[in-house]
Parts: sequence; structure tokens; C-alpha cells
Amino acid sequence: MKNIAIIGLSSFGYYLCESLSSHGFNIMAIDIVEESVNKVKPFVRKAVIGDARDKNFLLQLGIADFDTVIISVGSKMDTSILVTLYMKELEINEIIAKATSEDHAKILEKIGATRIVFPERDVAKRMAHTLASPNFLEFIPLTEGFSLIEITPPPEWMGKKLMELELTRKYNIQISMIREIIPERVVIPNGEFVLKDSDILYVIGDNDNLNSLQKDIS
Repeated sequence: MKNIAIIGLSSFGYYLCESLSSHGFNIMAIDIVEESVNKVKPFVRKAVIGDARDKNFLLQLGIADFDTVIISVGSKMDTSILVTLYMKELEINEIIAKATSEDHAKILEKIGATRIVFPERDVAKRMAHTLASPNFLEFIPLTEGFSLIEITPPPEWMGKKLMELELTRKYNIQISMIREIIPERVVIPNGEFVLKDSDILYVIGDNDNLNSLQKDIS
């Protein structure tokens, strides 16, 4: 079972503890504020009050044995940089750090973060996409410049085969999966798949190409 340490229990850190616990991970949560630590106790194996800027404190907790460390102290840039550096020195396999700006993210990457997250920015982008088009249900960034979107077919696609739409040729995107509501099942579609109004499509592509698709089906 994967061991995950979460350092910093802001709203992002709190909801991480709550969500990850439902997947059965062994979680250790750390924050300098006692109230924040007490709030996550129902969700984690171990909740500790302490200053993550103290490397010896982290070592005493056994953090070097964790598979993943999530550094959720983005608003405290100096702390997030220092803790990320500690995790790199301890050779943690997966170091996920919250950033508040592009410059902050660049520093975190240079000193060893394996993944950078911008929770507020990403939520705003996802909401903007879903509000901009009634067909967009979800927008999930995958890596720099690429995303997965969840959409319903617009009316002009109904009853057509995927090959007729020529989405790969027009937009250079890929429909990776379709969830049929009636009957309830998931399929990996081929060009012969005929779209229905009850289908949900999962599409992967470059953000610019996905934006072009969004504009055309809005």
C-alpha cells in the first residue's frame, strides 16, 4: 500500500487527506498549526504538529521511507522551496509541490519536484471550459500543453459514425474512450461507432486543438 506524506494542511492539503484516505493510502499529515492537524485526524494514519523546515524533525518522522511527498505550502514560498530541497536530498521518488506562480514552479522543478500543481489555476481553467461550452463536462490537464476533456456529442454529431466526423484529421485529437449511459458500459471505440445523445466522450489532445474543437461545437 502506497505511503503518502502531506506537508501543509491548507484547504488543498485538507481535501487531499480526505480524498486520498478513501482510496486506502497510508497517509501522514504534517502542519505547524494544531487546529489544522486535528481536522485531518479522521482521515490519516498519523497527524503530526511540527515545523517542516526542520529537517531533523522530518527524519525522526521517517519521511525518507515514504513513496510520495506532497508539499502543500504554496503560499509560503520559502518553506515550499526548502522542503522540496530536503525531499530531493532524501531521494523521495515522487515529490509533488504546490506552486503559486510560474517563477515559483520553475524553482521547484530545478531543485527536484517531480510534479508541480496549481490548484486554484487549474480549477479556474476547468470551470471556464465547462462554462464556455454546454457540451464540456470536464477539463483535466494531463501534462504541459495537453489535456483530457469529457464532452457530450453536439446535436450535429448524433447518429453519425466517428469516421464520418474526421476529428483526428480536423483537430489532431483522439477519442480514447466512450461511456455509454444506455446501456451502462465503457467502450474503446473504432470508426464504426455511432454516436447517441446518451454517450459521454473522453478526448485527449493538445490544448490549442481542444480549444478549436470547443469553439466549433459551442
